[in-house]
Amino acid sequence: MGSESVVSVGNMSGSVVCLSLLLFLDVGAQLRDNVRQQWPIPYRRFDRRPAADSYCEALFPFCPTGDGDGRMPSMSDTDVISVYRLQTPVWEFKYGDLLGKFHIMHDAIGFSSKETGANYTMEWYELFQLGNCTFPHLRPDVFAPFWCNQGAACFFGGIDDPHWSQNGTLEKIGEITGGQFNDMAQWVQDDNETGIYYETWTVRSDPGPNATVWFESYDCSQFVHRTYRKLSELGAKLSSRSQTNYTKIYLYSGEPSYLGNDSAIFSQPALKNLATDIRKFYHRFRPHQSFIDFTISLLEAYKKVVLDKSFYLYYNFEYWHLPMKPPYVQITYEEVPLP
Repeated sequence: MGSESVVSVGNMSGSVVCLSLLLFLDVGAQLRDNVRQQWPIPYRRFDRRPAADSYCEALFPFCPTGDGDGRMPSMSDTDVISVYRLQTPVWEFKYGDLLGKFHIMHDAIGFSSKETGANYTMEWYELFQLGNCTFPHLRPDVFAPFWCNQGAACFFGGIDDPHWSQNGTLEKIGEITGGQFNDMAQWVQDDNETGIYYETWTVRSDPGPNATVWFESYDCSQFVHRTYRKLSELGAKLSSRSQTNYTKIYLYSGEPSYLGNDSAIFSQPALKNLATDIRKFYHRFRPHQSFIDFTISLLEAYKKVVLDKSFYLYYNFEYWHLPMKPPYVQITYEEVPLP
């Protein structure tokens, strides 16, 4: 976080401005540290969901056969709705069980109406694929990294039984009334409108049971957990015959340091070194690399994260520095009981 201002008699006013800026940022960071004693950092919610930037493009369209705003049909209050736990390997439609062998799973919820016989699937996932939510684009015309990291709920008719059951899970876990379903549907609308961005990483101090969680992920499984809790609040009784495991992707670090948002970092000449280092860090994870470039980037990423013990995290549209520690990165498949 060094300053690039040069102190000279002819440019003393500029140096004073830069020094004042650095002092202001340092005092602001100290005040923020005093306020931010709560861990994990709360996920930021918004008043409404903004339109996605036209620069962001999905390889596979978001919610192609359903309602991309998560709207659901109204059920009769006296209807009986079966609730299903759904889980399948990520990108199962393209790679089959390949990612399932590493316990990289996608989660959703299914519903079936007794009165109409209609089936439905509800899931929450990234608008522009996982890679775009995990790492930004580096645009030549924009100095700050550009993020396509929105996630949203998708509700559509039907349950693709082979997709869920062949390499994953399709299990009935309970029943609710049509009235409870309608109350849940309204909650989903509110949740979907205010929780707008996807977060891949869960960041902890260590793998132990008493570890401090610095940041929570916000992904498909977290949406499923929130929905189960809401159904439980509404009076639903949910149970499973099997262990309910979910994918978690962990980063391990010492206590994170707050750096600032885009305007604080990338619009201030005094912080150009920090801004350049953040861009260089994310350049290693850019998409569409050749095999040779990817190999070089992988080695550079290993040096930065493992040898230099450094990682830049983007959370709540703000940047944090993580002082990494062993085992650095870990994918787990751990139990989260039904409420």
